[in-house]
Amino acid sequence: MVARIRAVLTHITVSDLEVIDPVDLAARLMEIDSTSGREGAVIDWMHGFLGGRDWSVRRIPVSDGRDDVFATVGDEPPRITLSTHLDTVPPFIPPRVEDGALRGRGSCDAKGIAAAMICAAERVRERTASIGLLFVVGEETTHDGAHAANEFARETFGPSRGDSRVLINGEPTESTLAVGTKGAMRVFVRVVGEAAHSAYPHLGRSATRELVHLLAELDDIDWPRDEQLGETTVNIGHLTGGVADNVIAPEAEARLMIRLVTSADDVWRLVERWARGRAQIERGPTVPPVRLGLFPGFETSVAAFATDIPALSNWGRPYLFGPGSVHVAHRDDEHVRISELRAAVDAYERLVLQVMGDGC
Repeated sequence: MVARIRAVLTHITVSDLEVIDPVDLAARLMEIDSTSGREGAVIDWMHGFLGGRDWSVRRIPVSDGRDDVFATVGDEPPRITLSTHLDTVPPFIPPRVEDGALRGRGSCDAKGIAAAMICAAERVRERTASIGLLFVVGEETTHDGAHAANEFARETFGPSRGDSRVLINGEPTESTLAVGTKGAMRVFVRVVGEAAHSAYPHLGRSATRELVHLLAELDDIDWPRDEQLGETTVNIGHLTGGVADNVIAPEAEARLMIRLVTSADDVWRLVERWARGRAQIERGPTVPPVRLGLFPGFETSVAAFATDIPALSNWGRPYLFGPGSVHVAHRDDEHVRISELRAAVDAYERLVLQVMGDGC
């Protein structure tokens, strides 16, 4: 399949703009390892590819060797922008087609989505020049690509007033329009104990023991709930502590990921009350929950995961749609059904046209 993909894509020129298959394009993107922090090669490829397809392409600097890619029909700012991310979680898993699905890292999160967006945008630009493509880096870590893109938008065409521009963001929502996304807050918890010989535990204080007891109390907290977005959830994602089996642990740490459905400040107050006097806590990167736009004719869902949308406020009124399921994203068996990926091209086109018809 890789040879066929290259045959389809490498001979494309400005004067030879045949329709491309989103599966071929997605697989070509997936061949390039773009684990967060190492996105340079995929950005270079995307820049060259879009330029060869008659798009006006600009790069938005993010950090050393890392850029976003922004493509338009002309020089005017687009009123509708299709956007997703090109970075992936580790490890790199090359593409393959098997049992009617495109499999590998980025198939649904989110290189398959990027491919479907490009195919849809190329259809739509025949009817309007007010369409753009924005592909960012760093979504899986700190959202630094989205923040850079937002600053670019503010400087280039001013802050969005929420009514004149639209952002259609892509994440795997099982081909539904998300009514909203939960937010996310990382929390770092550290307990300090006192080292001692493990045969004489009364001479020390075990940080690991205290941290375990503290974490067990997370289930007893009355976390906020939202009628539309559901429950606040807490994941204990990482634990470290101690120095040896025969030493009372002098320190221990935990990293939490809290999925927000209400104000981050309200949740942080609960965390402070929980840890007070027993642990040091630090509030890490935080993304607020978001309510999203809807259109008739699309099934709806709630996205329990966080997205770049809160960091892209200057790009307009947000929508969220994408093929594939987040339930297989970040897994070794990540995949998207080929039929769903191809149908997403039609869905993105229909969504853009409905947005245009709504007065954008």
